[in-house]
Amino acid sequence: MTRDEALELVKKNVSNKNLVKHMIAAEAVMRRLARHFGEDEEKWGLTGLLHDVDFDRVKDDLSKHSLVGGQMAREWGLDEEVAHAIEAHNEAHGIERNTLLSKAMFAVDPLTGLIVASALIHPEKKLSAIDTQFVINRFYEKSFARGASREKIATCSELKLSLEEFISMALEAMQEIHEELGL
Repeated sequence: MTRDEALELVKKNVSNKNLVKHMIAAEAVMRRLARHFGEDEEKWGLTGLLHDVDFDRVKDDLSKHSLVGGQMAREWGLDEEVAHAIEAHNEAHGIERNTLLSKAMFAVDPLTGLIVASALIHPEKKLSAIDTQFVINRFYEKSFARGASREKIATCSELKLSLEEFISMALEAMQEIHEELGL
């Protein structure tokens, strides 16, 4: 599957524009991590782009979220490792994160939200206006962006990355696509 085909599937299956932007941000960060680890950028990018593709189908029963997404990925002929990483990004199912790809997807998912929220509280409301330290400071503010699980973000240690390294790579990746994200 190409990136364009995947984006078309996202647009066909996900109606919430902000969720689509989140998925595009996750794609960018996953591609950046793939480069860092010497992994397949296309595979990692597709995982990030498609990780929430099932949301409209399961929004009335979120207990199925990510399981349906993994099945959709399989039906579309994607690699089993991609389907597994999509399923494992939702901690509610207790699916073991046993690959670098699944560990990365798990940690990336909430980080994109923290970074977007950080940019939006800055007076300029732009990704270019914030730096790694700004995001780290927001990370430690417990009442800020409560939906961005600090515990999940901190699992970047399973990738042998410090919080600073992880946030820095993610922020750089998102800054590179700021126009697509509208930030």
